[in-house]
Amino acid sequence: MSTPDAVTPGRADDSTVRSLLRLWPYVRPVRTRLFSAAFVAILASCTGLVFPLVLKWMVDGPVADHDPAGIWLGSLYLLLLGIAEAVLFGLRRWLVARPLSGVEADMRADLYRHLQRLPVAFHDRWASGQLLSRGTTDLMLVRQFLAFPLTFLLVNSVTILIGVIIMLAQQWTLGLVLLAPAVPLMAVCWLFERHYSLVARRAQDQVGDLTTVVEESVLGIRIIKGFGRHRSQAHAFRELSRTLRGTELAKARLLAAILTVIVTLPELAIGAALVLGTVQVADGRLSAGTLVAFLSTALALRWPVESIGFLLAMSQEAATATERYFEVMDEKPESTGTSPVAAGKGEGGLRFHGVQFRYPDAPADTPPVLEHIDLHIRPGESMALVGATGTGKTTLTALVPRLHEVTAGRITLDGEDITAMPREELRARVAVAFEEPTLFSAGVGENVLMGAPDTAGEADLDRALAVAQADFAHALPQGTRTQVGEQGLSLSGGQRQRLALARAVVGRPGFLVLDDPLSALDVHTEAAVEAALRRVLAETTALIVAHRPSTVLLADRVALLSGGRITAVGTHHELLRSNAEYAHLMSGDEEADR
Repeated sequence: MSTPDAVTPGRADDSTVRSLLRLWPYVRPVRTRLFSAAFVAILASCTGLVFPLVLKWMVDGPVADHDPAGIWLGSLYLLLLGIAEAVLFGLRRWLVARPLSGVEADMRADLYRHLQRLPVAFHDRWASGQLLSRGTTDLMLVRQFLAFPLTFLLVNSVTILIGVIIMLAQQWTLGLVLLAPAVPLMAVCWLFERHYSLVARRAQDQVGDLTTVVEESVLGIRIIKGFGRHRSQAHAFRELSRTLRGTELAKARLLAAILTVIVTLPELAIGAALVLGTVQVADGRLSAGTLVAFLSTALALRWPVESIGFLLAMSQEAATATERYFEVMDEKPESTGTSPVAAGKGEGGLRFHGVQFRYPDAPADTPPVLEHIDLHIRPGESMALVGATGTGKTTLTALVPRLHEVTAGRITLDGEDITAMPREELRARVAVAFEEPTLFSAGVGENVLMGAPDTAGEADLDRALAVAQADFAHALPQGTRTQVGEQGLSLSGGQRQRLALARAVVGRPGFLVLDDPLSALDVHTEAAVEAALRRVLAETTALIVAHRPSTVLLADRVALLSGGRITAVGTHHELLRSNAEYAHLMSGDEEADR
């Protein structure tokens, strides 16, 4: 899975400059140090251009006059110039190191915060590897660009300009010879930039795909080993690696081509200038010192000219990295404020008013997942939500904490439209436990207390663990401080589910949404959890997705979801007697006769 189809790599209307200019808000706070570093680098580079002038003075003066003292003095000048150049370049490095590390850290922090605020629909569409590569590899490329190419594209341009002026002042005819390759070089650079941007974008997207495969393989290692699929996974990884290798080789070929041209044309021009200058010295029209200074200046400009190729390459990679970064940052986050339309106070509890839902990226001609949902869960009541697989039960529960937004209709908590309250307040009032429990690489206690206010303590933790029959946590090596590892895979499925349930009840929520919270428990543990959960449900308003009669019996009433609609509401026994579909769903379990 790569980036969404809406993302078009290498868009023609996004120039390199336009993409890189979007970095300015992050660069602005450190602009003084960056401008200072650029100025220092220009001084250092221009210091190098003084070497040929000292050489001219030495050749035409002390060397021609056989003056040893003058030669030693010239050598001292050259030594001092070399030390000054080295110190200035070291100062430039010191000036940029700390601020640019801060820029990278700020951009990464902003990306992480933004990812937390993006809706679930966004994360459903994007591969995690693509997001990881944007927060790591891409930001590293941006930092490297700000540290080196950004400065030296300016420094080298100024150096070349000053060097050309010096050469023209020394001997304008030889200077024109060296300027001859300028036009073809600019044309080659333009073509290179145009083609390299496309290949660079493709390579960075492929790095994201490869990251996704590695991440999925690590997280799914039990499945891979259990089904003996390591060879097929390795084959898939090799194929992606070969594809990325091919793209990187394409980048290398483009870079090799431009470097060949950039190196060859100036070398030919220098050779022609050497021949012409030698003839002029032989004819007495040019001093030997001037020729030495001219050629030394030309050689000093080789690095600024030859570096154009990889500086442009690094700039293109940084531009595509910036574009990929802002593709995520430009996504619209969940609103932090409230909707301007608020419902007045009415019936309490949790109520669905004509709710309809269609996934944002679903084709317009497809029917809604949920349609005309009218359901009222009274204050303090527990309602089980039952339906066949794929009828939209989990989707319906996700609408309550606004993990998805309703397409039409509204949902109210105690008569207040949920879109009229800040998400933070809504999610403080509504606790959720999903069928697939997700734990983080943290201690057991930390995972559970994520569902509680910051003021919650050990007593709240112990109570929640007791309700969820998760007292096994106290027997772990470090008790509730035991690290559960990534995704909690060091625990069994039932243990993870019990911890997720404890996380849902630890904050004593006013509204509780449980998505089949007991599916991974054995019969005895399930019975114990149900007994404790009944006490919690007596103090809250709950919507419980259920597949088994034992879970259904926790609720006061049952709602049957069929074809995206609520088709029946009643008690478990009422629906068993009056609704054939419900009776069929509950059949096959001995508890159906209770």
